Amino acid sequence: MHGHHRLRLGRRSDHGRIYLVTAVTRNRERYFADWTIGCAAARALASMSAWPDARPLCWVLMPDHWHAVVELADESLELAVGRVKAIIAREVGRTLGRPLPLWAPCFHDHALRRDESLIRIARYVVGNPLRAGLVEQIGDWPFWDAVWLEERRGQQHGRDAPAGQVGGASAPTGSHDPAAQ
Repeated sequence: MHGHHRLRLGRRSDHGRIYLVTAVTRNRERYFADWTIGCAAARALASMSAWPDARPLCWVLMPDHWHAVVELADESLELAVGRVKAIIAREVGRTLGRPLPLWAPCFHDHALRRDESLIRIARYVVGNPLRAGLVEQIGDWPFWDAVWLEERRGQQHGRDAPAGQVGGASAPTGSHDPAAQ
């Protein structure tokens, strides 16, 4: 058995479980390095319709892939990731005015064990642009979000922050407010 078929061996989805997910673009094309495409994908990721039965705890769009830490509710991981990939592809296609074969047909997942630190994994995810040398500070990368920022935004504004908002000041474009770091 070769390629992405091996990724599905032994895959199971446990409701309430937290997973680290990685999906790559077709042929590792650097689509998200384009500002317009990255913004469209970030808007789609921040959309509540992308996550009806799962909760994204954090995510980052890299030029040729996407990482997320996702908590499942009442659906399979394969269904949740498939829906999110489809919504991103549809939003990117709408933005470009044409469909785009955006994603490779598979994804990688890792179910977090009880002894794994969720915060350590989340820092690993959002730290990808820094480790890749794309930015000098994590807050300089525009395409990421974490539920912990929502809590912080709500505290700063004396209320709950809107669910699914990306970053701070310029949420509609999918960019982050470095001051919120």
